[in-house]
Amino acid sequence: MPSNNKGELPRTVGGQAVIEGVMMKAVNTVVAVKKPDGSIAIKRMPDKSWGVIEKIPLIRGFFVLIHSMIVGMNALSYSAKVSGDEKEEFTTKDMVFAFLFAILIAVLGFGVLPVIITKPLNIKSEFWFAFVEGIIRAVFVIVYIWGISHLKDIKRVFQYHGAEHKSVYTYEKKEELTSANAKKYTTLHPRCGTSFLIITVFASIIVFAISGALGMNSMWEKVIARIILLPLVAGVAYEFQRLTAKIIDNPLGRILSYPGMSLQKITTVEPDEEQLKIGLLSLKYALKEDFEGEVTVSLSEEVK
Repeated sequence: MPSNNKGELPRTVGGQAVIEGVMMKAVNTVVAVKKPDGSIAIKRMPDKSWGVIEKIPLIRGFFVLIHSMIVGMNALSYSAKVSGDEKEEFTTKDMVFAFLFAILIAVLGFGVLPVIITKPLNIKSEFWFAFVEGIIRAVFVIVYIWGISHLKDIKRVFQYHGAEHKSVYTYEKKEELTSANAKKYTTLHPRCGTSFLIITVFASIIVFAISGALGMNSMWEKVIARIILLPLVAGVAYEFQRLTAKIIDNPLGRILSYPGMSLQKITTVEPDEEQLKIGLLSLKYALKEDFEGEVTVSLSEEVK
């Protein structure tokens, strides 16, 4: 998480693509969205730290994920309204329903269904059971992402995803936040949420193989274990991703991050000039400690 100390800029920043825009987390969390008239709406999003629970190794990964999902859904709601795709933002009730539905899909699709498919194969080894189950889980993830990547609206979101990564690289390389500087960077980033998805697959093989070795072998025991242990899987994946991001510049780091970086070739697309400038603009405002509320600006006047 970015530092909250006054006058101190964070070493790393992050973000998320939204509808016709980009959300960035730095000193503040800010979303910049293109309006139908071509101007850019910029808003500081509510985003308070959850405290020590987001700092404890293995435990923090799950809570950081949930925190990010909540903030991300708020940003998506705002972007849908501002971009003209929706007449109004989601209500709190809508947000809660969407959040619970996402959790349900994750539990069923990521946790339960691969077990049900693998169990009839009568694999005796707990490691190989978890491995085959993990392969099925990976196929689900890849096919889903590949499928939605063909939707026109999703492709534009993936372009903004690429703009987000290029903007992050520009800042973390300590360069001026201009489109000329950002263009040269890749759209693939080691701390991306897409990489996290595929890392969780590998983490699940290890965690679920251990749970099976401890005696959770029946169908229902395996299903319950997958549900209960999902937070641990997320925690292990989070720590692994942090490690690989730190060593990405050496050969081992590149090898370990390769599956996640490869999957990003589906979820990130080279942005156009305007999309890249919107990503940079979002980051500029996220770095302003005194920015509050909401403004509308002209993109041509804000970013070179």
